[in-house]
Amino acid sequence: MRRTTRAVTVQFAALGALALSVPAAGEEPGPPNEPTQSPESVQSNASARGRIIIADERIEGPAPGENGGLTAEAPLAAEPSIKARLVVSQFVDAPVAGDADNTLRYSGRADAYVQVGGSLFGLDDSWQLNLRPEFTWGETSNGAVGLIPNNTALFRPEGAGDFDLGVNVKKTWKDGTNLTLGKINSLDLVGTLPIVGSDGHYGFQNLGLAFPPTAVIPNTWIGALLELPRDDWIYRVWVYDPDSQYERTGFETAFESGVAFLGAATKIAQVGGKPGFYTVAVVGSTRTGPAVDILPSALTPPPNGNFGDGQGELALQLSAYQFLGLNPRARGKGWGIVARVQGSLGDPTFLDYSGYFGIAGNPAKRPQDRFGLAYFQYSVTDELVDDIAFRLGIEDEQGVEAFYTLGLGGSGGLKQGFEVTANVQVVDSAVTARDLGVIAGLRLTAGF
Repeated sequence: MRRTTRAVTVQFAALGALALSVPAAGEEPGPPNEPTQSPESVQSNASARGRIIIADERIEGPAPGENGGLTAEAPLAAEPSIKARLVVSQFVDAPVAGDADNTLRYSGRADAYVQVGGSLFGLDDSWQLNLRPEFTWGETSNGAVGLIPNNTALFRPEGAGDFDLGVNVKKTWKDGTNLTLGKINSLDLVGTLPIVGSDGHYGFQNLGLAFPPTAVIPNTWIGALLELPRDDWIYRVWVYDPDSQYERTGFETAFESGVAFLGAATKIAQVGGKPGFYTVAVVGSTRTGPAVDILPSALTPPPNGNFGDGQGELALQLSAYQFLGLNPRARGKGWGIVARVQGSLGDPTFLDYSGYFGIAGNPAKRPQDRFGLAYFQYSVTDELVDDIAFRLGIEDEQGVEAFYTLGLGGSGGLKQGFEVTANVQVVDSAVTARDLGVIAGLRLTAGF
């Protein structure tokens, strides 16, 4: 099989379908710091009080993406006015099979999560000002094996820089209803997913699993997010600018490409005495033509092609995250199955479907560790595939990722310590000229 002469590094900035399946964003900025209740006890509280907030389930210093669970509503006025946390990850990886260059690459990412209570501004602490700076460095391996990035922490629009800042304001009411306005990082939302929860620093690393693509929701967006927890249901409504706001304030585009929306409902259920989270979501936009600001250059259609004539986007997404085992010696820890599928109407959306299924969780004898094994697949819209076939052959991309995380900090998980993750990905690239590839790497993550 001949090797393609065109370097294809795809940074899907319009990815974020998994954010639709997030039970809720949680109260802490980025990594939650406070102890949480077990899924069983919170499920009971939720039904009795009708007031729940989703957060990370790890008991001692949970990090983003670690088994997102449930916790009862946190006090709004008793918290400190300012909270800050820093998470830093360093990566080394290299292709070990296939036709890609087996160069060893080093890179890293640092995220700060700063939450300022409203009391600092003369309000009460039901108001929050959230600041989210992020910084990346080094050489990414994204695009070396598959079309979809294999390192979620380092994906961003092609040609973008290494620094971005998000700012938003959040108001939370006593019944748990909350409204967020401003610039929001989708990774902070997907990091709270139950069981699978991965945000680039923790959990799965391939974008197809950590942040499955829709090509409708940007990685960083500006708009409004409303969450309404009601008994064992959580309802969610988003209204946002469909353009990626990475390295932007949001005023540069000001909804010039249209308006995007999301409506989702999550059912919190008990199956066999163990909690599960089941979501249906509809997402779309009034965009005319493809998302040119985030469409990878390798997939840019010719001006006289058939793709890009459509107006309006619409996609349906279904997800299920079900615990199969809970650790009686480590409250809130366990393992379970994860599954998700989404399909769109196609043109002008450049992906028509994507999905994954697998298992993830904490080993019974070492609950501070994590493991995961999952299969993913996604498809580029047929009209776009046909338009670019003369220069680049494209088919469905599929792969398998396996990881194991060794927790070295704290008795129940990372609070102020380290985690070392070994990661292997086997990818059948969407680029037809590429052989089956394997990439292996290590990730060192520290939380402060």
